[in-house]
Amino acid sequence: MNSNEKIIIIGGGIAGLSAAIRLAAAGKSAVVYEQNGTVGGKMSEVTAAGYRWDTGPSVITMRHVLADLFAAAGRQLEDYVTLLPVEPLTRYFYQDGTVLDVTRDLPRMLDQIEALSAGDGEGYLRYLAHAAKIHRITGPVFIYDEPPTVGTFLQTPPHHVLQIDALKTMSRSIERFVKGKHLRQMLMRFATYVGASPYLAPGTLNVIAHVELNGGVWYPQGGIYQLAVGMVRLAQELGVEIQLNAPVQEILVQDGRAQGIRSDGAVIPATAVVANVDVTTVYQKLLPHEVGQIGRKAAKMGRADTSCSGFILLWGIEGEFPQLAHHNIFFSQDYQQEFTQIFGDKVMPDDPTVYVSITSKSDADHAPEGCENWFVLVNAPAVSTAWDWQTEATRYRDVVLAILAKHGVDLSGRIRYEQIMTPHDLEQNTGAFRGALYGRSSNDRMAAFQRPHNRCPDVAGLYFAGGTTHPGGGVPMVTLSGKVAADLVLRDLAG
Repeated sequence: MNSNEKIIIIGGGIAGLSAAIRLAAAGKSAVVYEQNGTVGGKMSEVTAAGYRWDTGPSVITMRHVLADLFAAAGRQLEDYVTLLPVEPLTRYFYQDGTVLDVTRDLPRMLDQIEALSAGDGEGYLRYLAHAAKIHRITGPVFIYDEPPTVGTFLQTPPHHVLQIDALKTMSRSIERFVKGKHLRQMLMRFATYVGASPYLAPGTLNVIAHVELNGGVWYPQGGIYQLAVGMVRLAQELGVEIQLNAPVQEILVQDGRAQGIRSDGAVIPATAVVANVDVTTVYQKLLPHEVGQIGRKAAKMGRADTSCSGFILLWGIEGEFPQLAHHNIFFSQDYQQEFTQIFGDKVMPDDPTVYVSITSKSDADHAPEGCENWFVLVNAPAVSTAWDWQTEATRYRDVVLAILAKHGVDLSGRIRYEQIMTPHDLEQNTGAFRGALYGRSSNDRMAAFQRPHNRCPDVAGLYFAGGTTHPGGGVPMVTLSGKVAADLVLRDLAG
């Protein structure tokens, strides 16, 4: 392939931009087709009534992954986006009135833990070391390299397999280290970073706690969306062409190979195609079902369990709440029941955990003077017949308000602006199958091996990037998925 040949990226999310940047940095011609009027995918923003909100990811970890992306193009991350450390990492509110500021300041953190549960300070330190060990062992196999196979996993020393807690659930693993209910609930929350339940997901996922508790949380000055803005700027400097309002109706396949795409009736040829779209959506809507095993696999994917989705409220709040931090969690009383309702009953929990992000705590101009912009998220089941959002959205909004009031945060008469987003909206706006935020469910010990490969096994020249393929969801992970997809494209084209 010469530099004039075209590689098409379907979807301008973070993974698609990551792949485009790396391909362009390698001298290839990359064109991004994005169905919406802006790039970013799930990472988007809304402005209204003098307020501004990030509407997708709200926590940035693994800063080095982003720095590596810009370095691959001979640039420095700091020249495109300013990442500010967030402290406390998160403020947790419990129904018994306890408030816990989770911080990287270990002396302060240990003082808080000991005040809650004597002796758990030592257990917390052992847990941090355990999570770091999981990261050291699994990182080369499950995070930073190409998708693992059973063969590569079998090459892992047996004692390492035992050390990563693959046979325990997250909750059981955490219970080995700490005894206090407050700390246990806080540590179990990290399962939700991949849309899973801590009572079902493997203990290996405690690695997520390592990247936040040991590595810290970052906030891009100006808002999370500034990261997408910086990536677009870099991509365009490298010659990447970005087509907005350009939905793709079909990936063209001939003789078992991707030949290009059809967008708005036009046929655009390509030497390779990278799909930054939910893999199930690609199989069900973009590939011809009569080719090979595609139809059968599309049906099978449609039956698979998914990660959770989210119920989102954007609130423009009149007045300020000094007792709140940038990131806030209001915990439910019965955490296990909450996840049973989400994943077992597939309905919204009666008593949900509520997350509130307030970027105006860090960027005052995100709200009118004396006001705050609230991004509110409640974990939700993926779209199914068990829950009707058309009739339940407004009622459930009132459930959220009642829970906040129970924690002493009364918003009566203080909501100047409101926008509600349900799992149906997430499905429509981002192509996420059933609105699931992280694709296939991680509530399985074999989830890491069942995640779709970045190289499509059924169509040559087609590659996947994004949260539903390897290595998983979240900003750093999808950035890495773009790298893996680009590396596979470059290797295959080089023969």
